[in-house]
Amino acid sequence: MTLDLRIGDLARSAAIPAATIRYYEKIGLLTSPARSDGNYRRYGRGDLDRLIFVRRAREIGFSIEQVKALLDLSDRQEEDCGTVMQLAQEHLAEVEQKISDLTNLKQRLSTLVSSCGGGKVSNCRILDALSPSEGKSERA
Repeated sequence: MTLDLRIGDLARSAAIPAATIRYYEKIGLLTSPARSDGNYRRYGRGDLDRLIFVRRAREIGFSIEQVKALLDLSDRQEEDCGTVMQLAQEHLAEVEQKISDLTNLKQRLSTLVSSCGGGKVSNCRILDALSPSEGKSERA
């Protein structure tokens, strides 16, 4: 089945805003589409498939540059999959580092919150901990 979609139809089909599609064209994730006689963008099945690929890759946190690399690799079907696996492993390591950083942040913030005994802002332990003079209340 041949598709002939305008940008709004493509956006609905791929569950991506039209503005994002235009941005992806601008940065080269999508090729500039053919234009109708009325100068409307016209998209086909390949455009929809590529856009869904990009959306899914972005949903699992791949950066724009990583998505570009994955698209480039997906266009070379006979290549070894090792490069794709390496990209995914690098991304997984980045995600694991972010989880570790967020876990540390959570612990620090939990400690701060549990140190708050209420009362007046002038005696707020959370604000004291954030102040450059750490621990000394200069608010009055």
